[in-house]
Amino acid sequence: MTRKKALVVRGGWEGHQPVAATELFLPFLRDHAYDVLIEESTDVYADADAMAETDLVVQCVTMSEIKPEQLSGLSAAVVAGTGFTGWHGGIADSFRASSDYLHLVGGQFATHPGKEPCERAGDESDNFLPYTINVTDLGREHPITAGIEDFELHTEQYWVLHDDLVDVLATTTHPARPWQPWHRPVTSPAVWTRQWGAGRVVVTTPGHSLDVLENPNVRTVIERGMLWATRTASAS
Repeated sequence: MTRKKALVVRGGWEGHQPVAATELFLPFLRDHAYDVLIEESTDVYADADAMAETDLVVQCVTMSEIKPEQLSGLSAAVVAGTGFTGWHGGIADSFRASSDYLHLVGGQFATHPGKEPCERAGDESDNFLPYTINVTDLGREHPITAGIEDFELHTEQYWVLHDDLVDVLATTTHPARPWQPWHRPVTSPAVWTRQWGAGRVVVTTPGHSLDVLENPNVRTVIERGMLWATRTASAS
């Protein structure tokens, strides 16, 4: 089996447990013939030689900042065929000040609606709601989500701003609740892919905590997404 090179980049806001979260997926990568390099900052993105040898980037960096030369290096690698994937805030809420990063990924976390104010306890559980992940028609045929039925979660439900260049494999709908300012249900992409040059981008929005990442459906989507995003022979 031909070995691949995976680069795991982690850091940013500690609330998403970037070390523990990425450690969950290291055995999967190694079992699937990836040599794994772990970096605790985005400095590696500016290393053109390292990025050219990378077949897959798994990023878990919530918020934080990225330098222009780092983003340029990441974007160039993806355009040349390096796969790029991640989950939740580690990819969809990274580098809020960078419009070029948003352009690369195709969707950006806007909010996670909360419980009715009278039910809030003043901690992260205020934003934990029951909701459904709905697999789209495209998703039912796509290698990442084929065979996965609609499923329920009780965690943060991401409201995502996105463009038309994303291929949506699953969605989630935010109802119009009496205490919210919107007046009709809003559907957001929950899992999407994006072709960027010769590279493939995969974003999975569930993943706030380790228990969500260990949900069999969420974990399957993330792991299949890693395999699918990895540089293809035609991009080599």
